[in-house]
This record gives sequence, C-alpha cells and structure tokens, in this order.
Amino acid sequence: MSARPSIVHVALQTPSHSGVGDLLSYASERPLAPGTLVRVPLGAREVLGVVWDADEATGELPEGATMRAIAGVLDGVAPLDLPWRRLVAFAARYYQRALGEVALAALPPQLRDLKPEQLARRLRRPATAAGDNSDAIQNIALTAEQESARARIAAEKGPFLLFGSTGSGKTEVYLRCVQEMLEADATAQALVMVPEINLTPQLEERFVGRFAPRFGAGAVVSLHSGMTNPQRLKSWLAAHSGSARIVLGTRMAVFASLPGLKLIVVDEEHDPSYKQQEGTRYSARDLAIWRGREQGAKVLLGSATPSLESWHASRPPTPEDPEGGRYVRMHMPSRIGSGTGAGALPRVRRVDMNQQPRRTVFSAPLLQAITERVARGEQSMVLLNRRGYAPVLHCADCGWKSDCPHCSAHQVFHKTDRTLRCHHCGFAVRVPYHCPTCGSPDIQPMGRGTEQLEEQLGALLRNVQRPDGEPARIARIDADTTKAKGALEAQLAQVHSGEVDVLVGTQMIAKGHDFRRITLVAAVQPDGALFSSDFRAPERLFALLMQAAGRAGRDAAYMAAQSTQCEMWVQSFHPQHAVFEALRTHNYEAFAAQQLKEREEAAMPPFSYQALVRADARTQEVAQGFLSAATAAAHAAGLPGIDLVTLFPPVPLTIQRVANVERAQMLMESPSRAALQRFLAAWQPVLQTTRSRPEHKGLIRWLVDVDPLAI
Repeated sequence: MSARPSIVHVALQTPSHSGVGDLLSYASERPLAPGTLVRVPLGAREVLGVVWDADEATGELPEGATMRAIAGVLDGVAPLDLPWRRLVAFAARYYQRALGEVALAALPPQLRDLKPEQLARRLRRPATAAGDNSDAIQNIALTAEQESARARIAAEKGPFLLFGSTGSGKTEVYLRCVQEMLEADATAQALVMVPEINLTPQLEERFVGRFAPRFGAGAVVSLHSGMTNPQRLKSWLAAHSGSARIVLGTRMAVFASLPGLKLIVVDEEHDPSYKQQEGTRYSARDLAIWRGREQGAKVLLGSATPSLESWHASRPPTPEDPEGGRYVRMHMPSRIGSGTGAGALPRVRRVDMNQQPRRTVFSAPLLQAITERVARGEQSMVLLNRRGYAPVLHCADCGWKSDCPHCSAHQVFHKTDRTLRCHHCGFAVRVPYHCPTCGSPDIQPMGRGTEQLEEQLGALLRNVQRPDGEPARIARIDADTTKAKGALEAQLAQVHSGEVDVLVGTQMIAKGHDFRRITLVAAVQPDGALFSSDFRAPERLFALLMQAAGRAGRDAAYMAAQSTQCEMWVQSFHPQHAVFEALRTHNYEAFAAQQLKEREEAAMPPFSYQALVRADARTQEVAQGFLSAATAAAHAAGLPGIDLVTLFPPVPLTIQRVANVERAQMLMESPSRAALQRFLAAWQPVLQTTRSRPEHKGLIRWLVDVDPLAI
C-alpha cells in the first residue's frame, strides 16, 4: 500500500492586495522539510515557492476535490533555516506585506527561473579553492579609541552604535571585529552592509585584501542589485551553503541566507538608502537589529552622523532616565593622524551670499581658495545635490516653463545631449528652439545643476595651471556620467590618481569615498533643505554636509607634507542657521540635542510612530475618496488600537502626478508602536473591502509604508 501524500503549505510571490492569501497548499509524494525550495503550478504558470510548513494528510480529500501537486524540488539547495523564515515572517507582518511577496523577493531572481535539473548542473561546477589557514593576517595597529571600541564589542552584547568622526578609522574596527569572529568560530559568517552600490567595490577590495589570503578568494562575496543575475545567484549560494564567510552588500543583503551569522555591520547607518522605497518598504537597518537579536548575532551600527532614532536609542542613563537606551554607544572623535596636527577635521568657512553680487555662483573668496589649491597640486570637491544643467527652462515673454506633460514636475534641462528630461517618469524631448507657447526665441535656464557648475568652473579656471603647467582639470560625477558599466570606477580612479583637480558632483561623491588628496570641499547651494516641510530635512542636510566635509584632509601624511589646512566652504543666504552653526564646530551632539528636543515637543519620531497609506488613481478625487472611505470604515468598525492612533486627512503628495497617475496619502501616528501595528493589521481587510466598491473603480493601487522617511 503506497504512502498517503503529504500536504505542504507553500509561500509564493503573491502581492498582499491580491487576496490570494499567504500560503497555498499542494500535494507532495514525499515529506518536505520547511524551507525547501520547490516549483509549483500557479494558474497556467510554474513558479518558485518556499515550503513553509507541512501536514501529514490524515484522511481522504472530499469526493471531487483535487489538490495540485508539487512540480519539482530543488534538492541541490539546503532548506532555508528557521531564523531566515522568522525574519521573513516578521518583515511581512511588520511592513504589512504578503509572506510570499517578501520571501520570494529575498531570493536571487535567477533562482526563480531555473528548473531543478538546471540548478543541479550549476551546482556541479567546481567551487573556489579555500585559502591557506596558516597565513596570518597582517593587522594595522589600532589607535586607543579603536582598541577601546573593539574591546567593548568583544566583551558586551550590544547592539552597538559606533559614533566616529569621518576619517576616525571605523572601517578598521569593522575589519578587526570580523577577523576575531571568523578566527574564533570556523562556521561563523559576517554581514557587512553599505548604503549604496558605488561604495561596495572599495569596501570589497579592502575585505578581500585582508581576508582572502587566510580564508580563500571565495570567502568574501557581494550582494547588490548592480550585479548580474548569475553573479547574484553565485554569491547567494555561497552564503547559503556557508562557504562564503563574509557577505558585503546593500540593503537587500539583510535578507541573505546566512546559517552561521554571528556579526552584522551597518556602515553609515543614518543613510536613507537603507529604506526600501518600492514593494516591501522595509528598513534594512531596523531589520538588521531584529535579526541580530533573534539569531544571536552582534550588530554594529556605524556613522559620523547617526540617525536621531539610533542616537536616541543609545542615550546613556541619567537620573531622570535610569535605564537609558537599548544600544551601547561608543565614541571615536579623533581622526587618524590627528595627534600629529595634520589629520584634524576641516575648518568650516561660511560665505554670506547676501553680501555677494546678485546671481553669483562661486563667491570670490571660494574661487580664490579653489584656484590656490589647483596651483599647489591639491584637489577640491564641489557639492550640488541637483543633476542636469538647470531644473527648468523658462520663457521670459509669456511665462512658459518646461513642465512634464505626464507629471506635476518640471522637465530638467540637460545641455550635454540637448534634452528636457523628467526625473520622475523618464519622459524626454529635444530642447525647443523657441517657446512652444508664444514662439519667442528667448527661453532661458532657471536654477543650476551639476552640468552648469562644471561648465562655469571650466570658464572661471581656464587660465589656472597645475604645478606641471597643465590647465586645471574638472570632472563631474553624478547619475548622468556614471550610467555606463564601469564608468564610476574609472572616474574614481582618475580622482585617486590625481588626474582631476576639481570634482563636481551630487551626494554620490559625499559618502564613504576615501579621497586622499582633497583639501577643500564646498557646498554651493545648500539652502533648499533649510525650510522644507519635511521635519527630517535639517537632519539629512546636516548629515550630508558633515559627510561631505569628511572627504577633506583624510590623509594625515599628505596634509603634513603639503603644510596646508583642509577646509569646508558653505555658501548660504542664511549662514547663521542652526544647521551651519553646528557644522562650524562639527558638533553633532549639540545638533542632535536641539533636534530631539523639538521632536519631543512636537511628538515626532522617535517619540512617536508613524505609517503612511498611499493611493494611486486616475484622478485625485478617487485617490483621496478611497482613503477617506477607508478611514470612515475603520472608525465605524472600532478597529483594535484605533483609540491610540491619530488618522490625519488625506492630502496629495508633494509631486502629485507621476506618469499620469494621481497620488494621495494619509498619515497615521501613535505613541505606541504596538497599537499602530494592531490597527494596521486589522485595517488590511477593511482596505481590501473598500477597494472593491464600485465608486473606487478608478483606484490603481494602494500601499502601506511603516516608519516612512519621506512624508
């Protein structure tokens, strides 16, 4: 008598608003362990799924009932372990998404397309040879501050917040902690995350250089969306099998399958790039904290300008607050080499643009400082967080502006290819020779982007020579100049080799890069964020300027040889603003204290918890109508937690229309995270029901964003 088939419950990639449910049941001829990867039929397709649990069938199915069978099992891949499944389940529950949506998005894309036999062939390929375990790692001597941080991380449980000035050697602390963990446990693994793809290559170079001789070339792998699908699959399999001891990656790496995980490092933890803005809107930093606690791994957050949430969570105990925060805060205020006097933080110089001639881009003192540095063979960096030549074209005769026909935004003028391009929907047209409305040929750019800065600097420095007699060389790094594969690496190599005298760019150049010859950094138009409606705008501006300032004077030996002082120049119409006052003294603590006081008085995060519900529709009336109806239904039903949740009226987004889709959102706020979560979970079916009503037929989609960073 043949064994009765097992019934397995499988997580599939089905969106939460599809109504399909978290798990679908299938029949299996043999028992399958939870975490097993399988291929199953779904409609007319065959898709990848993850077995979440299984039941032994105890009776026959009702007459006439059928259950579709598993189509194939990916036997070559070990089942995903319980800690990984718990992480996925928590992320789905907390961020209000379907279980399978989160689980399948966390797996490499190519894994979804491979048949079991194709995967088996791939797994038979020879693995990378292991390293020689007898090779000793050549360690760099630690400073007293670095050694203190390393010792505390080794001795205490954490989580840890490493508050270290730019250039204080935080990366060396990461390397030493990873090394000690790998040497103490032959099966241990480490996850090291950076906020952006362009920071991964230089970090990978340091980790490979340090650990490959001891643990093998395959011991360090990367995981980020800039890799090809085969590369991502190879790295993921190496991490999942345990052969990769260190995984370097961006936010997606927080979901990597790491059975031996013992340490998680989140570098530049304040960076908003750790928050996913599409699909499941998770925070990789917050998930790293949760995963570390659940899996027994230490978590180390590092930043020169920590997020106010992390800063508040690491507050030391006081008589008024005897428990303090739940993180361990460690401080490394000194730059490497600062004991010689050459590695000091840059001097901040503020230029009052009210005293400059109208429409001045580079003030005379700043231009003189850049000129002197070019003549001495030093490098300068100019920051403007706006790409393109100008944000808008304008007709002086009739007032026409280069508005995008599909979005409530302007098309940006790009002079290099003579196009008007929308940075929201991608729509592009050639620049008109005359005004489309009145025919006037007098259409002018308004505002400035990095293209225009590069052009103007070229004109201003055309007669300035380098020490070798060559003319000054200017380069621009932004999303437009780094589209081609390998372009960013090539441009950074030119900067590092000294071929570039002045580097112009967006925030891409302000974070994490270890430029050794830059002695001057300038922010030419930073005022836009000072009076934003977003309460986080001052925090982001301060972090960006501090990070940018940190690119100057990083090589103490070079600074000593040049006998020069590094500088950060800020051109502003509001030079006495609190942000610039704190920047002048590099006083993050004072800035954070002032910001946290304001937020506590206004009951803003981290003293409250927020979520957004966004609706996209054909008209703004339908989008807001759906949100209003769902709110009324929530109040009528008396949903759990609603007594502790404030639901604000729906409003249009700042960019109201994108690609002909109208967007509205409503904010929810609560002093209790648990109450907000209870309410959101109970509200999901109400949103589903409201969506199905005839009056909301024009609704395209809706989504929930928990702990939003942009409101």
